[in-house]
Amino acid sequence: MRSIILVVALSLPLPAFGAGVMNVKASEHSCSELTQIIRQNKKVFVRVGFGGRSFRYPPAQCSMGDKRTTTSLRDAGGKQCILDYSCVFDPASPYNFP
Repeated sequence: MRSIILVVALSLPLPAFGAGVMNVKASEHSCSELTQIIRQNKKVFVRVGFGGRSFRYPPAQCSMGDKRTTTSLRDAGGKQCILDYSCVFDPASPYNFP
């Protein structure tokens, strides 16, 4: 039975696992628009260059093993934004030890 569930889970498309997470390019929005998008959608992945940052609003919803911090990035106009509610890897978390 477990193998059937595993096969079904692996055959599902990837967005089924990450449902509700919105992807946004920082270079296409202003700082205020990015803040508004994060507050409205609750779970947002903001692309910055080759990588990006995950944001959760309110901050209590960061995943286990993550910590809340601020993130600095540039918006569409080249303005420096400092955004709160960023969830980043926490090396001191007991959830990140093997």
